[in-house]
Amino acid sequence: MTGRFYQTAYLNFIILYLLALHLTFPIFAHMEKFELNILGCGSALPTMRHNATSQVLNIREKLFMIDCGEGTQVQLRRSRLKFSRLNHIFISHLHGDHCFGLIGMISTFGMIERTADLHIYAHADLQKLMRPQLDFFCKGLPFDVVFHDINPVERTVVYDDRSVSVETIPLKHRLPTCGFLFREKPVPNHIIRDMIDFYKVPLFMINRIKNGEDFVCDDGTVIPNSKLTIPSDPPRSYAYCSDTLYNPEISEQIKGVDLLFHEATFLETEKARAKVTMHSTARQAAEIAKMSDVKKLMIGHFSARYDDDLCLLAEAKEIFPDTILANENLSINV
Repeated sequence: MTGRFYQTAYLNFIILYLLALHLTFPIFAHMEKFELNILGCGSALPTMRHNATSQVLNIREKLFMIDCGEGTQVQLRRSRLKFSRLNHIFISHLHGDHCFGLIGMISTFGMIERTADLHIYAHADLQKLMRPQLDFFCKGLPFDVVFHDINPVERTVVYDDRSVSVETIPLKHRLPTCGFLFREKPVPNHIIRDMIDFYKVPLFMINRIKNGEDFVCDDGTVIPNSKLTIPSDPPRSYAYCSDTLYNPEISEQIKGVDLLFHEATFLETEKARAKVTMHSTARQAAEIAKMSDVKKLMIGHFSARYDDDLCLLAEAKEIFPDTILANENLSINV
């Protein structure tokens, strides 16, 4: 009994010590998660190297899916992302390589007894197409599929919560198409515990100080917020642009984002083909990144004609050196 008592007391001491260390030195606190996971980065024609387009953005442990091509649910399992945290899906346009995976994934969600509503943001025609499929293949789902109709040709906020806002990026393609811009919300400053204790700041003032207020002592002395807190990390942003004709008009909207995904279906030698099919070349994607002053570019939506994507990467890097290739199961912190 005595041994158990001391063991419990020791563990409690360690927990309290670590908590105090975290509060005293908040600079060691980890940034909130903002992580992009690539499930598929191929174009319309299936290949053995790439899956159809789909991505999942993990923002503070909330999962947001962007496009859902055929085979997405298998890739989702391979990624080891938790199905239960995926509640919002954004569909850029209604070409099959961007949405054929939806009905299968929804059916699977029903079989694993999901109960949380699933929200889908897409052109209004998707709901018209999917309602009969849901009624036929997915009767008795234990959750609701909630469709949010969006107008791809308008720039507007389509989702907003305490962590992030999502707005549409009008693109130019053969069908009404939009990208999506994810902007993280700022988090409050980190308090410096030693200074809070030194100035005897009452508990009810802590949140106000985290949000930028100064503290006024009983004798009227004003303690500036900069003495009581450490600034939080700047909010991050991610822009997704696929599929689209070369479109410099988007550069103002995506100016300065931390990471830009831009389709690069073709090499510049196929520029005429890109124009006809309303896609972009790797060079054009890099030019958009450069004029938009983004921090990093990721290219994807690769044509099946290329056996090696490195040629696309090399072309983009000539214009924008900080470019990387999308690839299945790639996970990158933004």
